[in-house]
Amino acid sequence: MTRRGRILAGIAALAIAAGGYAVFARSEATRPAPTVAAAPAGPVGVGALGRVEPASRIRRLTQPGGMAVTRLDRLLVAEGDTVAAGQLLAEFADAPQKDASVAQAEASVAEQRANLERIRAAGRPTEIESQRARVAALKAQEELALREAERSDRLVPTGAGAVAQADRNRAAAVRLTAERRQAEADLDSLLSSRPEDIALAEARLAAAEAALTKAQADAELSRVRAPFAGTILRIIARPGDQVGNDGLLEIGDLTRMDIVADVYETDLPRLREGATAEVVVPGESRRFTATVREIGWTVRRQTQANTDPVAAVDSRTVEVRLALDEAGSEALRRRSNMQVQVAIRP
Repeated sequence: MTRRGRILAGIAALAIAAGGYAVFARSEATRPAPTVAAAPAGPVGVGALGRVEPASRIRRLTQPGGMAVTRLDRLLVAEGDTVAAGQLLAEFADAPQKDASVAQAEASVAEQRANLERIRAAGRPTEIESQRARVAALKAQEELALREAERSDRLVPTGAGAVAQADRNRAAAVRLTAERRQAEADLDSLLSSRPEDIALAEARLAAAEAALTKAQADAELSRVRAPFAGTILRIIARPGDQVGNDGLLEIGDLTRMDIVADVYETDLPRLREGATAEVVVPGESRRFTATVREIGWTVRRQTQANTDPVAAVDSRTVEVRLALDEAGSEALRRRSNMQVQVAIRP
């Protein structure tokens, strides 16, 4: 290559290098600045669907007799009534019959108790004197009968007496001897009670008392009483009906209300007892405050309805109970089983 050619080739190489540097500088100037990773967000709360329920739960009462089907005779309460613990709510048709059995058992107990007291006390002074007189009379009659029997026996060999008369006299003497011994035994019983007689009387009294207890228990099976103080929420059966599987009535204590939330099993690690929550009630402009007081022990299928078309219909949830504050309990007292939304704070 000539000198001129080498000079032109050098100039071209310098031009190419200058152009590449200009492109690199321009690309570096227009490249966006690197982004800085955002700091991780704080703890996340838990959202769930729930329902309103009394803290006592809603108790469905039915006939205490179990499988026995009996007609309802009297209903002593109405929906909305406030009842005390143990208050009689209803009676079934067989209650009068069972009450009669109780009265009969009570009479038997009174009889056996009186008999035991009589045996323990032995005889009264007048009874003892009367029995002693009877023993003396029987003894005198016995001696007379024995003498007559001996006389008849002596007369038979001589022919002066009949054999039949002698036999009758001996039989009379034997009979009077037995009566005298029985009278003496009765006198001993009046003077002092025998341990075996007392034990027998005590056993009979215990059996009568057991029969009374059973009769009273049977009579209670014909009645329905309130298990706790609360409000009658729903009447299912009316007088004249036979109480079936649906039960008789529903009762709940409305003084304290809960929210029962179905929380997804994957959200459990973010829950703790005592956490506060916000309750959104449809149709209410205000929001109520609740506190987590109980976390369930079992995982089960979701029970709350969900209208989201892409929601998991077979999701697993845990029942969480939240205690409403006083304002929430007052506002939702008549809304048992109403669906609400719950936001539990971390």
